[in-house]
Amino acid sequence: MQTIELGGDSVPRIGQGTWHMGENAGQRKAEVRALREGIDLGMTLIDTAEMYAEGGAEEVVGQAIHDRRDEVYLVSKVYPHNASTKGVQDACERSLRRLGTDTIDLYLLHWRGQYPLSETVEAFERLREQGKILRWGVSNFDIDDLAELDAPACATNQVLYNPESRGIEYDLLPWQAQHNMPLMAYCPIGQGGALLHDATLQRIADKHSATTAQVALAWALRHPGVIAIPKAVNLEHLKQNAEAEKVRLDKDDLAQIDAAYPPPTRKQSLQMV
Repeated sequence: MQTIELGGDSVPRIGQGTWHMGENAGQRKAEVRALREGIDLGMTLIDTAEMYAEGGAEEVVGQAIHDRRDEVYLVSKVYPHNASTKGVQDACERSLRRLGTDTIDLYLLHWRGQYPLSETVEAFERLREQGKILRWGVSNFDIDDLAELDAPACATNQVLYNPESRGIEYDLLPWQAQHNMPLMAYCPIGQGGALLHDATLQRIADKHSATTAQVALAWALRHPGVIAIPKAVNLEHLKQNAEAEKVRLDKDDLAQIDAAYPPPTRKQSLQMV
């Protein structure tokens, strides 16, 4: 598995997302099994958040890693309405209990809210001093937000990125590359399934004896500073995700994707889901 340096640690460039996990008790066993299988396949970065199923996804992750914590790079996120000095502390401690661990490797502000960034950063730094988190970062931040943050300690920015949503290529992606800040791409294979049934991606997938999901992942990973965190519960999909790094798109493939999903030619508002 290809790796990248994230906050001083080497992590896989393809991790595991957990959005929508923990919402259905009947799926708990399959979700836990999937995360454990993903770890076996080398996708040891697991991303979750207190927002996902209101803590339910963190509980799923906690069950999956309870005897494998030292194998996993664990990422979680705090709600903006909990991003005050006391709120961050309390939210992190709740997340730690649900995850069944003493430390979160990377703790993110899920998006900007009412509290000053300086207050949230101070709370993050306090958690780091306490050993409850090792590093911190942000999610859904645009360039202006990152410039206002002005914090070299910020390890990453997690944003929406896939062929359908590529506005960040105009400015945010190159800005992060210039500042050596890895970009963590959520929903890298799209939302709702339309991208996976796209005729252009299917032609490219057939050419490479791959799947459309693998093409979408390979497309995101063509940028050396990007980490992708697709979610999968189906074991075959997990294997395909793990092997997506082997797909090498050529200039013709990229030109076809550009024709179907044109790159941005001007500044766009940051997309979120």
